[in-house]
Amino acid sequence: MKLSRRTILQGAGSLPFAIASLRTGALAQTAPAAQSAEVPPILFVHGNGDYDALWMTTLWRMESNGIARDRMMAINFTDPNARSDDKVEQANRSSTEDQRRELAAAIAELKRRTGASRVALVGSSRGGYAIRNVIKNGGAADVSHAVLCGTPNHGVFATDDQPNSEFNGRGAFLRGLNEGESEVTPGTAFLTLRSDGMDKYAQADGRFIGKPGTSTGVTVEGPELKGATNLVLGALDHREVAFHPRAFREIYKFIVGREPARIAIVPAQSVGLSGLVTGTPGGVPTNRPVAGATVDIFRVDPETGERKGNAVHSAKTGADGRWGPAQVEPSWSLEFVLTSPDAPITHIYRSPFARSSDVVHLRAARPLGTADKDAGAVVIMSRPRGYFGLPRDVVLLDGKEPKDVKPGVPTDSATTLRLPASEIGRNIVAQFGEERIVARPWPASENRIAIAELTY
Repeated sequence: MKLSRRTILQGAGSLPFAIASLRTGALAQTAPAAQSAEVPPILFVHGNGDYDALWMTTLWRMESNGIARDRMMAINFTDPNARSDDKVEQANRSSTEDQRRELAAAIAELKRRTGASRVALVGSSRGGYAIRNVIKNGGAADVSHAVLCGTPNHGVFATDDQPNSEFNGRGAFLRGLNEGESEVTPGTAFLTLRSDGMDKYAQADGRFIGKPGTSTGVTVEGPELKGATNLVLGALDHREVAFHPRAFREIYKFIVGREPARIAIVPAQSVGLSGLVTGTPGGVPTNRPVAGATVDIFRVDPETGERKGNAVHSAKTGADGRWGPAQVEPSWSLEFVLTSPDAPITHIYRSPFARSSDVVHLRAARPLGTADKDAGAVVIMSRPRGYFGLPRDVVLLDGKEPKDVKPGVPTDSATTLRLPASEIGRNIVAQFGEERIVARPWPASENRIAIAELTY
């Protein structure tokens, strides 16, 4: 029986929560209530082209509600980008079977590490495909809960084009996952989280996938599954339905069985940071480690972006691509300088890290291109855990709304500012909502790029 729509999010703390609604399929499952000792270990699964670092703020919120860090894990798929044809090998890209195999190994490792009989899985976008694939093909006994955030369960498109794309709702992969009266696997409790119209991969118009005026064959309800608990989180975008505080609340409630005690992240007294340096071989982002890269970290003035003394940490990566650990204070604004082989020197400015993290991954900026040839300096404002929505969000780079961010459905997670050489000496303010980062431009003539990378 399908339940009527009702409001489920009333807000938490000072966050302005939007209305969300509940949709339940005919065979809807309810996650069992759990006491702290009974909360299963949680494995987070990133999406197409992404990495485990996107779950950093979610991990912090979980820790702030008493979930031990050693009972959580985030997978880093070796090659996070999908193939254009799932059946044909492509350099530095993965098939659905590649992802299923890597996720199955991560589940086994988390079970071994914690001694638990079952784990909970939380996936963003394509990560939900790997979760469903593992569960459907023999893994249901290992998985207590499956949370799919913005997963295009019925395709990014459902047409006769690209029949072997895993994102085609008419393709063999998704037809196999969705066959039967119920689209979920018995024995595992399923939750889907979706946007109410702001997900660029759940749109009827093909303009968001490069085919304007062409029907995709999918709707905003595409992420829902028959047999799952399906929640609508209002006007969040494709990534926010996984990484936004609203999404955290529902993920926590579903797995733990009660409201989180807090939504805000509780700052730690001291912070240790470490991570991985990765690259883009052949222009394709991967999570393969880069050896021989140097990472220098500076404390900077939050109002000017100027360095406050010498580097607080310097490291050179070995074969594993790891840098760190670095000890910093939770009040420090930071500049990471990444010098990676065959890439621009990348100056990454970050707002203070509230808690420790071992997934502070660094990837060099893209090479300077034709559009940059007349620029004295290039500054990029990047939002990895969401998109810029105009007029939904406050988005300001150097005091102005960026012209390269399209209004309406949020589709852009980065915006670029090009400055004449005469302006290299001044600072640039990147503002998104309440998060503010001050960056310093660096000479493009020295093959340098600055990035103001948002955390929230």
